[in-house]
Amino acid sequence: MEDVIYYNELYDLYSSLLTNKQREYFEDYYFRNLSFSEMAQNYEVSRNAIFKQLKITKEKLEEFEKNLKLLDKKNRLLKIASLVKDDKLKKEIENLI
Repeated sequence: MEDVIYYNELYDLYSSLLTNKQREYFEDYYFRNLSFSEMAQNYEVSRNAIFKQLKITKEKLEEFEKNLKLLDKKNRLLKIASLVKDDKLKKEIENLI
């Protein structure tokens, strides 16, 4: 379950850097809960092709995070915001996220 949350967070940050096909496969699998078989039938490709494309997509998302660290920065800002006592400043930090 943690993996699903992690990849969904990465997807939220980096989906615009993926190809249309990668976004479609990712959304079908992670958001619509389609199986490899259902996706293979819908796209008229093999289940192995779906599996490989999702693996490549996850690797790309990990690589984007490794280089850009947007999720890490977001989490650090959330932690800082939780420590801030000034409500106005806290709201400003949360709005940045």
